[in-house]
Amino acid sequence: MNAEILTVGTELLLGNILNTNAQYIAKRLADMGIGVYYQSVIGDNPERLFKAFELGFKRADIVIATGGLGPTKDDLTKEIAAKVTGKELILDDKALEMIEKHFESLSRIMTENNKKQAYLPKGAKIFYNYKGTAPGCAIETGEKIIILLPGPPREMIDMFERSVIPYLSQFQDGVLSSKILKVCGVGESKVEELLGDLLDSQTNPTIALYAKLGEVSIRITAKAKTEEEANLLIHPIEDKIREILGDNIYGEGNQSLEDVVADLLIKHGKTISVAESCTGGLLAARLINYPGISSVFKEGLVAYSNEAKMKRLKVNELTLNKYGAVSKETAVEMARGIAVTAGTDIGISTTGIAGPGGGSSEKPVGLVYAGLFIEGELYSIKLNFKGDRQEIRERTVMSVLDWFRRYLIKTNS
Repeated sequence: MNAEILTVGTELLLGNILNTNAQYIAKRLADMGIGVYYQSVIGDNPERLFKAFELGFKRADIVIATGGLGPTKDDLTKEIAAKVTGKELILDDKALEMIEKHFESLSRIMTENNKKQAYLPKGAKIFYNYKGTAPGCAIETGEKIIILLPGPPREMIDMFERSVIPYLSQFQDGVLSSKILKVCGVGESKVEELLGDLLDSQTNPTIALYAKLGEVSIRITAKAKTEEEANLLIHPIEDKIREILGDNIYGEGNQSLEDVVADLLIKHGKTISVAESCTGGLLAARLINYPGISSVFKEGLVAYSNEAKMKRLKVNELTLNKYGAVSKETAVEMARGIAVTAGTDIGISTTGIAGPGGGSSEKPVGLVYAGLFIEGELYSIKLNFKGDRQEIRERTVMSVLDWFRRYLIKTNS
């Protein structure tokens, strides 16, 4: 069984909003073993939408559409879907009641046009909306199915998880189970090279690599009659990958790099403070993403100017004059300064040239130094990146977190 995804809305075509619905639906369908071969974005145009549904029926068993279920005149997805399948729209009393209660909960008067949302194709499986107003539905016609979902991601995701997954489960031929391993410190091409034999010989499970800024995800997916059987197929492949990549694997699933670092800090009871120049608070922000980090994270400081580095972090003026702000000498003094002034076990610092200007032949754009002060010892690393200003800053944060992670693992193993 395969599906086609239609996302409806002129604002999507114009690039005014990001099409996160298609990404989410495709991922969840893959988790269920339902293939997606085509995705389309259609503006609020009834003729083009009608043709998109017709084409979708030719190419897929299920057409899933999001958007265009609202109360306004240009919200026509449901009407066009009913026309394509030859279904009459009839009032669903429960849907209307839920819409009325939604407006009451907001202390707002429901306008008459909102009643339009409660009209649904006759005989359809109704998916009620617990996060908004527009209900969705599944329209079965012959061997084909149209699923209609609201456009707002918050409403769509809740409806998909609550109603669509149970509905689609009846069509599943076995299950797909996946395990994701998160890698940092080596790029996608290197990971592919290291896993070459496994990738060349894969059948079931399959192995897929996905790269994003500063890290690589490895998805191991197995198909079997049950989830337990699929996981039994995954385990030996996972063990081989872990053996090959070692501590380049920092986590799994939805774990982030900051989650892993924060866990290590809390586990070992080490307090930390951060001094940043080129990253401008991004490093502190990543650590603060972790719930419970307040037990070990004490202070974050952006010391951008030389004056701030001297005044707030006690960086020696002679150091700045001799080596410059972007140097390992300045980085380690920044790390020590923040740890001493904040009274923490650990201090981490970043200083570099994020660009687009400010570089030289000796110190080009993308040159970054990070400093680490821990238990009286000082360490530093030198990094070089390509990219725009934001990319350099974000790559710096990823690399510094990974460097620190490896240090904590090494010294506490």
